[in-house]
Amino acid sequence: MTAPQLNADAGDRLPATSASTPNAENPVLDAAPLADLRLYDQSWFDRGRPGWFILLWWLVQAIAFPLSPHPFSGIRVWLLRRFGAQIGKGVLIRPTARFTYPWKVSIGDYSWIGDDVVLYSLDQIEIGQHCVISQKTYLCTGSHDISDPSFKLKTAPIAIGNGAWVASDCFVAPGVKIGANAVIGARSSVFSNIPAQQVCLGTPCRPRYPRQMN
Repeated sequence: MTAPQLNADAGDRLPATSASTPNAENPVLDAAPLADLRLYDQSWFDRGRPGWFILLWWLVQAIAFPLSPHPFSGIRVWLLRRFGAQIGKGVLIRPTARFTYPWKVSIGDYSWIGDDVVLYSLDQIEIGQHCVISQKTYLCTGSHDISDPSFKLKTAPIAIGNGAWVASDCFVAPGVKIGANAVIGARSSVFSNIPAQQVCLGTPCRPRYPRQMN
C-alpha cells in the first residue's frame, strides 16, 4: 500500500463535519442572528441620577480630569466627591482614570487608582482600604444575557477587599468579590470570587499560592 493510499484511508475514517460541529477553520458567517437588537430595552435601568447631571459629570471628567496636573490627585478626589463618590482620606486618583457613575463608587482610605483604569459602575463598585488598582485595569459591573433575544442588560456589583492589589491590564467581571490582601497578576481575567491573601493569576484567574509578607 502506498503512502498516498494510507493518507486517503485515514482521511476516510475521520467523522464528517456536521452543521452542529464547531469548525474554527471555516466558520459560518451568514447565519440568522440569534439576537434581535431592535428589541433591546434598558428603560428599567436606574442610572442613579437625572440625565442632565450625568451629562455634566461626563463633561467635567472629559475636561477637568486630563487637564489636572498628575500630582494633583486632591482635585480629582474633590470632584468625585462632589458627584457622589464615597472616597476616604489619602486616596490617589490618576488623571486618566474613568468613572462611569461616581455615585456608585466607594473607595477606602489610602487606596490608589492608576492611569487608564475604568470603573464601569453601572452597579456598585466597592474598593477597600490600602488597595491598588493598577493601570489599564477594567472593573466591569455590566454585561448582557446571551440567551435572551433582546440581549438584556445585566448588572452586578464588584467588591475588592482591604489591601488587595489588582495589577496592570486586568479584567474584573460583574459580581466578583476579591478577598482582602489578594494579589491579581497582570493581564488576568477574574470571573469568579477570589479568596483572601492569595496570589492569583491567569485567564480565568485562579489562586496559585498564599501571599507572604516579610
